[in-house]
Amino acid sequence: METDRMDLAILDILRRDGRVTATDLGARVGLSASACSRRLRRLEDEGVILGYGAQINEAALGRGLSAIVFVTLRSQTEDSLSAFEKAVRACANVAEGFLLSGQYDYALRVVARDVADYERIHKEQLSRLPHVDRMQSNFALRKVAG
Repeated sequence: METDRMDLAILDILRRDGRVTATDLGARVGLSASACSRRLRRLEDEGVILGYGAQINEAALGRGLSAIVFVTLRSQTEDSLSAFEKAVRACANVAEGFLLSGQYDYALRVVARDVADYERIHKEQLSRLPHVDRMQSNFALRKVAG
């Protein structure tokens, strides 16, 4: 897949506003609506654009606390990784999860109402995840990018 300057401009706008119309998007990058639609379709077909979604204000849902939880597993076998990832996907309070290289095996972004709610989530969900050796929780003060 080769992208050019125009594709990158389109993707940059879509990252900030996934609901922009092809007409508006085309006008913002200097293309007709039909040319812009063709580029969008190509980017989707080639797997560059995976989908469109809403950015959720967790605080508006009463989940204003974000904890970044670094997890180390006891072993990194395929079975251990699969079991852990399946269990994480079932945790409603895990907003995002990443398999890492380096010191930790996973980073999870966990959303909660407050510290007391996070303590409950930690006790009832996170500490019961399979194959966990250690967890380190860090509380986000504010979002600065993304």
